[in-house]
This record gives sequence, structure tokens and C-alpha cells, in this order.
Amino acid sequence: MFESFFPKPKVFFPSMLLWAGLGIFIWYTVGDSLGAALGFALPEPESEPIVGLYYFYTPSFLWFYAFYTVWSLIFAVFWFNFSPHKWQLWSILGSIFILFSTYFGVQVSVAINNWRRPFFDQFQQALTGDGSVSAGDLYGLLLIFAQIAFVSLGVYVITRFFVSHYVFRWRTAMNDFYMERWTRVRHIEGASQRVQEDTMRFASIMEGLGVAFVDAIMTLVAFLPVLWGLSQYVTELPLVGEIPHALFTALLFWAAFGTGLLAIVGVKLPGLEFKNQRVEAAYRKELVYGEDNADRAQPATVVELFNNVRKNYFRLYFHYMYFNIARSLYFQADNIYVSVLLVPTIVAGKITLGIWQQILTAFGQVSSSFQFLVSSWTTIVELISIYKRLHAFEAVFKGQDLSDIEKNYLSSQGNGFVQPIPNPAPGAGGPDSVQTIEDPK
Repeated sequence: MFESFFPKPKVFFPSMLLWAGLGIFIWYTVGDSLGAALGFALPEPESEPIVGLYYFYTPSFLWFYAFYTVWSLIFAVFWFNFSPHKWQLWSILGSIFILFSTYFGVQVSVAINNWRRPFFDQFQQALTGDGSVSAGDLYGLLLIFAQIAFVSLGVYVITRFFVSHYVFRWRTAMNDFYMERWTRVRHIEGASQRVQEDTMRFASIMEGLGVAFVDAIMTLVAFLPVLWGLSQYVTELPLVGEIPHALFTALLFWAAFGTGLLAIVGVKLPGLEFKNQRVEAAYRKELVYGEDNADRAQPATVVELFNNVRKNYFRLYFHYMYFNIARSLYFQADNIYVSVLLVPTIVAGKITLGIWQQILTAFGQVSSSFQFLVSSWTTIVELISIYKRLHAFEAVFKGQDLSDIEKNYLSSQGNGFVQPIPNPAPGAGGPDSVQTIEDPK
């Protein structure tokens, strides 16, 4: 799944995380002083947020473009030389572009959040009827919003278009990788399905889930400083009282609670989804055999196989029932959580309507990012089940032991059981060699 597209994935991904983490650390610690030393006229840290399109080409942003480009190219050049790969342009440079475009899209959300304070403050002032706010003032701010929205539209379309091509190249790499080893794995259960359908589903899920995950990380990077700054307006929480950075602390608690809750109640779902694909594959395969062989797909066999399908689905429905109860209760509570937190602050008159809107947006963005696992859990469950099937598929030609569920299933089907040879002798066909043990039945 990964080595077909990425160079040395067990080293590549940790190195990418370390390099990105180091870059973020440098950016938020000595980034400003380094940029100033290079001639970028960076604004003071306490300056007012910029409202409008100028936000995207301020000296701060120009310095970020330069820093990101240089930092990313150093990483890419290293991997181009350390471990050349057939798909390196797409897997490395493509990933770099997706990270940038996603981060830029998140910055569009930050720009809109900056716009909320002046617009809603003027909106609040206009409602007093004192005439200090004209229609032109509000129309001007709405025009600024439209400009930012068009930038958001362009970034979204470009990102999705590129990601679609990126993920299809990944699927192509997997397909080529598996087909080169087809003669060694063609006997395993559902081999054709794993090469065609599972790689297709893996690619389609990664297209949506992967971008959502990157977006969640980039949102945290962009909005956590915003929420930290807005926490100065909220010093007191209901029941808790006054604590430092109250909003920030309350958010971390709520996100950790939701993620832990759904991880516990949904712990059985990945295994059940995996077993569900098992019984579906067995039923489908028997029907396919029955198309060409009158002795196959007999009523008794079909009934037994479909009963397995029904049994597993009913088990899934039961576990999803209490999972959905917990998930729905959490999301309903999440809708009013921040409003409950802000009641003491609102009653004390410490914030304006514009600041309230900014807090709601920033809190919602950061909260949704922290709750990525919560909101995407069902999709993650499906991805895990696909990963297990492809991983078991790869175990055959990598000389690894099959999992117990694979061995039990294959032996129960009366078909050829493909058993990998963990440590082949020299000259015996290499680590990808397999032997077929025919079931005595």
C-alpha cells in the first residue's frame, strides 16, 4: 500500500513528521527574528489583524512562502538522492503541494475570522440607530468578504483537483505493484477483489479522509494561536471559576473527552467491518463459481453463506446503535458547549458581538480539528478494515505469516491455501516465494 508509492515508508513518514515538527518549532520560536534578519519587514506581534486580501501578501506571508519552499525542497532533495523512487515526484513533491494548499485554505478561514470582528461590531453599532454606521460601511465589508470567498473557492477547487490525480496515481502504483506479483497471490481468497475493489476503495477513502486529516492538522497550526489570543477575553468559566486561558483549557478537555469516549465505545467496529468483508467475499465468490459450474452455489451452501452475512450485519447494527447514541449525544452537546462557557463573560459585558463571533469561529475550527477522530470514526473503521485485507494480501508475497483469521477462513473454504515461506533458502525463489497447500477436501 505504501512502499509502492513512497520511498522507504517506514523511514519516510517518521522523517517527514520530524522535519515538519522542526520547521514548525523554528517558525514559532525564531522565525520572526530570522525573517527580519533576511530583510522581511515583519509587523509587531501586538498589531491589529489585517482585514482583506492584503492578508495573503503581507511581509509575514511572503516570508512564510519563502521559508516553506526552502524547507520543503531540502527535504525533497534529500529523499531524491537517499532513496530514488519511481513515483517520487508525485509522492514527495505532490505531498508538499497538498500540505501548502491545505494550509493556505486554512489561512483563508483565518482571514474570514479577522473580518468577523469589524463587520459584527459595526453591525451591533448600526442596530443602536445612532447613525454612526452607514450602509456603505457594511457594503464595503461585505465586498471584502466576497473577495476572500472567491479566493477560498479557487483554493478549494485546485486542491481537490490535484488531490484526485494524486490519489489515482497512488492507486496506479498499488495496482502495478500487486500485478507484478499476481502469479504468487492469485490463489488467495478474493485476490481480484483486493487488487481492483480494495485499492479503489482505499484510494477513494484516502482522497477524502487524508485531506480532512491534513486540514485538521493545518487548522490547529493556524487557529491555536488565534484561540490563545482570544482567551484573554474569557477569564471565568461556569462552575470552575477563573482559570488562566480558560477557553484554551476548556477546549482541550472537551476534545480529549469526546475522542476518548468514541474510541472506547467504537473499539469493536474495525474488527467487525473486517469480518463483514470476509463473509461478503465468501458469498460473492461462491455465486461467481456457480455461474460456470452447476455443482457450485447449491441452495444449502448459499443459505449457509448468506446466514453468515446476516449474522455479521446484525452484530454490526447492534454495535453501531450504541456507538451512534454516544456520538449523537456528544455532537448535540458540542453545539452549545462554547455558548455555555461564554455565559459569564457575556453577562459581564466583557466582549462585543464581533469578538463573540470570532471566539465562536476559532473555537469551532480548533474543536472540529481536535475532534477529527470523533467525526471521521466510521470512515476510519472502513479504512482499517480495507488496510487489514490488503495487509494480509501482501503478507503472502512478503514471506510473512498470515493472520489467524486468514488461515481459518481459507482452510474453511476448501480452496487452495496459500502459505508463505517465512525464510526461504538461498536460490529457492527469494522472499516473495509462496507454496500452495491444497485442502484435502
